[in-house]
Formats: sequence, C-alpha cells, structure tokens
Amino acid sequence: MTARRTRAAGAAALVAVALLAGCAPGGTTSAAGAAGAADAGYVAGDGSFATWSAAERGDPVAHTGTTYDGATVDLADWRGDVVVLNFWYAACPPCRAEAPDLRALAEDYADAGVHVLGVNPRDDVGAAQAFERTFEVPYPSLHDADAGAVAALEGVVPMQAMPSTVVLDRQGRVAARILGQLDPQVLRGLVDDVLAEEA
Repeated sequence: MTARRTRAAGAAALVAVALLAGCAPGGTTSAAGAAGAADAGYVAGDGSFATWSAAERGDPVAHTGTTYDGATVDLADWRGDVVVLNFWYAACPPCRAEAPDLRALAEDYADAGVHVLGVNPRDDVGAAQAFERTFEVPYPSLHDADAGAVAALEGVVPMQAMPSTVVLDRQGRVAARILGQLDPQVLRGLVDDVLAEEA
C-alpha cells in the first residue's frame, strides 16, 4: 500500500479524486476540529476519507478481541464479508453524534454481508454498555484496552483520532478510512463500492 486516494464528499455524492504519496495520515485534523478537540481530551479528525484500490491494499488485518459481553471476535471469521470497524469511546461528542447513523447502517446492511464492529480503547464495561443502551447499538464492540486493534491498523488509523471508521474488504484488507465524524452518505457509498467488488 504505497499510495493514498483521497476524495472530497458532497452532500449526495462522492466527487474529486486526488492521489497522494504515502499511506500514513499523520493525524489529519481540520483547524476547527483541532481547536475543539484540544479541550475535550481527544484529537478529532475532520471527516476526510481515503480509499485504496484493490491493487494498493496491504495484507488482511489480523486481530482477535473480546467484546464487553465477554465474547471473542476474530476478524478472520468474517472473511468473505465486508467489515466496518468504528473506533469510539463514550465521552467523545462526535462518537455520540454518529451513533444513530452507524446503528442504521448495521440494520440496513445486516442481510447484505456487512458486519459492523465497534472498537473502544478507553472505556470500562459500565461506560461502554451505558453508551450502547442509550444509542441502542445493535452490534458488538471490542474492549481494546491494550490498543491491540489500533496496533493491527498501524499506519492507517491515528491512535488519537476519535472517532475513526475503517472499511475492510472481503479479504479483510483496508479498503477505506474516515477520520472524524462520518457522513452517513459517504460511509454507505464506501460500503456499497466494496460490496460491488468481485469476491
């Protein structure tokens, strides 16, 4: 994965595509997002997104973790399906703002071969499950206290960027990434693009 494609999003469609050198984002943050994030204790992304063509994608992401309910999730078990990973924590304002959009995506794409999985590197069980009840989250989240899932995506998702969302293709490779609060139209477009690829 030696190149990054970044596309700007309109309200209803994906538009201009630009090819940038290197794949590590280095913590992309808008000026407004940075100002608000500094006081909140997190680094907010600016909602920008990147996509990788099939030829540019690296190896499948390998990670096994434990959910807040104590279940084990191995990403390898979902090979053949598309996976949406959302990195969040309960006190993060944009994480709360995008929760209904992620819930709707999980429900709408449940029968299309798409799995949504939260990844939470900060919260204890009580805080995480309170968030899940409040926002009626229908999918599990990994309790990633050791940042193992973040490490598995090193070079793709900045450790401090919350929220961040990653789309894995059917082979488990990173196909797209959104830094910051997601635009639901953009995320659905990214998922649709990956679903349309040949298995």
